[in-house]
Amino acid sequence: MDVLRDPREDGATVSTSATHRLEELSVDQCLTLLAGGSLGRLVYLLDGAPQIRPLTYELHRGSVVFRIGYGDLLDAIHQQQVVFEVDHGDPTVRTGWSVIVRGTAEEIWRTDDLEVARETGLRPWAPGTRDHYVRIIPKSITGRRIA
Repeated sequence: MDVLRDPREDGATVSTSATHRLEELSVDQCLTLLAGGSLGRLVYLLDGAPQIRPLTYELHRGSVVFRIGYGDLLDAIHQQQVVFEVDHGDPTVRTGWSVIVRGTAEEIWRTDDLEVARETGLRPWAPGTRDHYVRIIPKSITGRRIA
């Protein structure tokens, strides 16, 4: 098995090119990028092992909202710490961005909150019954862009 080596181990610096720069994004910039997306990745622990699942989502009132079915995933993430990541890249010009939301996942069950969540019009891409709404209450939102 080949192992990728970080070039910085030899004291070298990592640079995308002379015309590119890596910038940290503000929370407002991250929220704008999240609002423009629809597909992200949920990272959570299942029996102590990290798992990742792509999900369609909406940004609503500062929280990431998605729909899932009843079962193991809902049991694994409800009231647990999770990470949600959204990114976009353009390989032609070698630019892109990534936003990471860290927080607590919770099922939306209160009637008034559910009504608001349903108004987002969120439609999962995956087939099957996905009638449980979940939101991630952010503890931190960070992002980076190669511009």
